[in-house]
Amino acid sequence: MGFFERALLAAVVIGAGAGFVGALVVLRRRTFFAQALTHATYPGAVIAAALGFSVPAGAAVAAVAIVAVMAGIGRIRRQGPQVAAGIVLTGGFAAGAILQAVIPGLPVHPESLLVGSILTVTDGDILLAASVAVIAVVLVAAFGTRIVFSTFDPAGFRAAGFREWPVELLVLALTAATVVSALPAVGAILAIALIAAPAAAARLVVSSFRGVLVAAPVIGAASGILGVLASRVFAVAAGPSIAIAATLFFVISLGAAQLRRLPLRRRAIPVETAEEAIRA
Repeated sequence: MGFFERALLAAVVIGAGAGFVGALVVLRRRTFFAQALTHATYPGAVIAAALGFSVPAGAAVAAVAIVAVMAGIGRIRRQGPQVAAGIVLTGGFAAGAILQAVIPGLPVHPESLLVGSILTVTDGDILLAASVAVIAVVLVAAFGTRIVFSTFDPAGFRAAGFREWPVELLVLALTAATVVSALPAVGAILAIALIAAPAAAARLVVSSFRGVLVAAPVIGAASGILGVLASRVFAVAAGPSIAIAATLFFVISLGAAQLRRLPLRRRAIPVETAEEAIRA
């Protein structure tokens, strides 16, 4: 398999997996957390690259530490998840930038850690992304009922005697694993686009939970394919191209959703207003 064919395969696998987990992130309103996680894994990736270890492995270690830190900050009185995410986002990314500056002779280009390099992904990277996607599908299939209940009726979920933290931990763990698996392809900065944009686009055009879970991976995979093809045609970086493709899907879905509402608005015009418009 050539490098370009491998890149296309990686785009499909990573895009689909990120879209699927991104559906949980968007529906549970954890996008800011996912953004903080993508940026804060940067120092782990830098340290792993400096030591000659696997970059995703370093990012995974950093992700575990970050989740623990955010959980601790979120439990502090008068603080919360949003505050924790903001602190971790800026602090983690700043730490990565400092480490990049003070560690000489990194074996990888710093830009590849930030925006990815899907043309250089390995079979191991693709296998990791595929494994994360399969595990995510299996876990959602097994605990889907509780995830839906907790997502759309958290008060009722607690009143029914269920604890929220297992579901929250499950979603956060899947988000962290997805960020780590997407790092080689789209980097620390652009991973959030591949996680959030396809799911947000699917949510605009699909009304059901299951529909979003199906549509988001399709949009994510399509974003990956279009981004890789655009990078080849226009000789630009693949990571930003994939992020732009995902963003364009969201813009198109937003426009389609707005157009779909126009007839409803017209039918909702009062009779008096319509008669006055005709007379005018």
